[in-house]
Amino acid sequence: MSKQRFTPEFKAEAIKQITERGYSVKDVSERLGVSDNSLYKWLKEHNQATNPDPVVTQQQDLAAENARLKAALKRAEEERDILKKGRRILCQAVQLRYAFIRDNQNCHPVRLMCTMLRVHHSGYYQWLKQPESNRARENQRLTALIKESWLESGGIYGSPRIHVDLREAGETCSENRVARLMNLAGLKAIRGYKTPRYRAGKPAVPAKNQLQREFTYNEPNKAWVTDITYIRTYEGFLYLAVVLDLYSRRVIGWSMKATLAKEIVLDALLMAVWRRKPKQPVIIHSDQGSQFSSDEWKRFLDTHKLSASMSRRGNCWDNAVAESFFSSLKKEQIKRRIYNNREEARSDIFEYIEVFYNRRRRHSHLGQLSPADYEEKANLNEVNECL
Repeated sequence: MSKQRFTPEFKAEAIKQITERGYSVKDVSERLGVSDNSLYKWLKEHNQATNPDPVVTQQQDLAAENARLKAALKRAEEERDILKKGRRILCQAVQLRYAFIRDNQNCHPVRLMCTMLRVHHSGYYQWLKQPESNRARENQRLTALIKESWLESGGIYGSPRIHVDLREAGETCSENRVARLMNLAGLKAIRGYKTPRYRAGKPAVPAKNQLQREFTYNEPNKAWVTDITYIRTYEGFLYLAVVLDLYSRRVIGWSMKATLAKEIVLDALLMAVWRRKPKQPVIIHSDQGSQFSSDEWKRFLDTHKLSASMSRRGNCWDNAVAESFFSSLKKEQIKRRIYNNREEARSDIFEYIEVFYNRRRRHSHLGQLSPADYEEKANLNEVNECL
């Protein structure tokens, strides 16, 4: 059997069961299904992190802060000197700024001067090799002729007509070149305004709905559902993301954070992947929230061979299992008390999910068995059939 991995958030809540709630290591091991050795190891790491040597820590912090301040002071002095010398050319042509950098490269770092004067260092080094090409000088001459023709037309000529003017004057250049030079010079044909046309957009469908309200599966790791809810505290909202396996209705992944950033759903799904270690592609169904439509979410699914499934906007029926879990959580645990802060709510919700719901709470869909008992019974039946 492969070694099970746990997220830092799970470890922190498990340690609180020992340090804050007064349970013994053996009790927590039985309540959470974690080995004694793992709990002792996590407890040791927790004590080392929370009780370091104050003298050494203070010295290290002072040395690091001192080095940081010295570097910041040196950089600020160099930036001040560069702006004093180059303030007159800051809004001038790029070539003039390149010349200033060349004249002062022995006094200040080149890259810092490029940053302060808003030019790129690669362009500066290219300019040193070839300050101005023959093509650039020819473009300048053609731009002057183009502007002259454009002004004579009263600003109504575009590149096709100006190209004809240049050809009649004996110049040999393409219409595309004229259009490009006009674009660089900010010249375009002046026309009357046009009434804008508004087009109704179509609702986006980031992923196909693969669940189609099929909530019963005979094997684990076939389909998961995920969603987010919020819990009120006097300190502010605490947000909870969960991942449930439709096979046993077990919460296989969760994460609690103070914000709705995309990391909350990624951490919950990471816990589910670490716990289940699926060997075949799994359907993961969600709504079209920004967290589930982010690029990081899609890349995470591709990396772990998970297949995204989403309902259309405003349709919550396919996520009914996750919504049912949130309803039970709030009716049975959250609405029975008032939380003073997020940490108090976090510990209470952790105990409900890991100790009560997954291991003890009877589920009507599972024949009045808890999710853990249902999975254990299914495993025993499978072993007996093999024998």
